[in-house]
Amino acid sequence: MYTSTNDSKNSMEETTASNSRGKQTGPTAEQVAAGFQRLRQEQRSMATKAAELEMEISVHGLVIDSLKEADPTRKCYRLIGGVLVERTVQEVLPALDINKEQISEIVESLSTQMQTKGQELNEYREHFNIRIVGEQEAPNKATASVESEGVGTQGGTGVLVS
Repeated sequence: MYTSTNDSKNSMEETTASNSRGKQTGPTAEQVAAGFQRLRQEQRSMATKAAELEMEISVHGLVIDSLKEADPTRKCYRLIGGVLVERTVQEVLPALDINKEQISEIVESLSTQMQTKGQELNEYREHFNIRIVGEQEAPNKATASVESEGVGTQGGTGVLVS
């Protein structure tokens, strides 16, 4: 699910290299649009995963708050790898705290990866002069908004993505 940002950088470099080798004209508008859509999908999947993990953090917090009020010797059950295991509150509570911290670290990491992917997406847009349908044209820079879908071309100078 997590891909390296080097993959798409390498594909941009390969495209540039193929342009300088000889008579090849570079990627077609469809190939450029497909690469752009792939980058957007990767960023969306990271955002979806981050949202799922945020929900997990919330659930962990609710369970921890409930168990803090319970008797430490009280039996509780925990699902571990598809197996329901009987434990006591004092055994489960520290494990839940650790899990919550680890999930928070993963969410921070995903956030950093999403920012990197956003920068890569913007570089890709600028490199191939990609414009989003309905987006106001900025004088020299494309804006960061990328919420539409579809592919088209306009005038042969760039790629228009709707």
